[in-house]
Amino acid sequence: MGHVKDLESILSAPGRTIDEVWIAANDFASGHRSLVLHILQSTCLTIRFVPDLSMLALLNHATAEVAGMTVIDLNASPLTGHNTFLKSAFDKIFAVFTLLILAPLLAVIALLIKFDSPGPVLFRQQRHGWDGRIIQVFKFRTMTQTSSFRDVAQQAVRNDPRTTSLGRVLRRTSLDELPQFFNVLRGEMSVVGPRPHPIALNQNFTRKIDAYIQRHRVKPGITGWAQVNGLRGETDTLEKMQKRVEYDLYYIEHWSLWLDMQIILLTLVRGWQDKNAY
Repeated sequence: MGHVKDLESILSAPGRTIDEVWIAANDFASGHRSLVLHILQSTCLTIRFVPDLSMLALLNHATAEVAGMTVIDLNASPLTGHNTFLKSAFDKIFAVFTLLILAPLLAVIALLIKFDSPGPVLFRQQRHGWDGRIIQVFKFRTMTQTSSFRDVAQQAVRNDPRTTSLGRVLRRTSLDELPQFFNVLRGEMSVVGPRPHPIALNQNFTRKIDAYIQRHRVKPGITGWAQVNGLRGETDTLEKMQKRVEYDLYYIEHWSLWLDMQIILLTLVRGWQDKNAY
């Protein structure tokens, strides 16, 4: 419709109806910025600013102020401020309640593991936690102690020869994950959040999937939005992992305490019958 310097005449041209002015320029030539601001300050039209974030989109966008400057956070999460306290308090209360209720079951599982095969009751593995920090995740041991570290770092597959007979039952019913409530009490994990992957798996997919590492913007969880939607178990293809990450990022962007409760209820309903649990 014209040049920036023609903006005033364009807006005031007789017979021309303009409803809104959208500013979508990456930059202004010298002097044009102040000219545009001066002209637009004297109009009652709706003015919208369209920042170019196409190359920088990560998660939620939120405005903030730093040293008097307005900035846009490109990967903001709703889990800030009082929401962080709310989720943490819920996690601790839920974990304590669960461990007290399930204490007899935990003791029985521990004894069965000791009788089933030689080795420790608990399996510990380093995984990435909140902000990419390394944590030790607890699980009931489901594989033979003769499995090498390199073998254990590999994802479990259907009919995995490393898995013990009892281990297959524990994995199919997700009972092997119960010790992670101790991780929740330690503040390393949440009841609900993106599942923590082995470090080797993260290293493999970080550069292959856009925004993959953003799933670590929150604490990892015992269960998650991806898992209750059928995306648990082995991720043997890039497409499977991409889909899981999509669900993880959706959870981070749309977090609420109600969503956490929904996921917990869905886990109780679906967690015992998932065909991908092995």
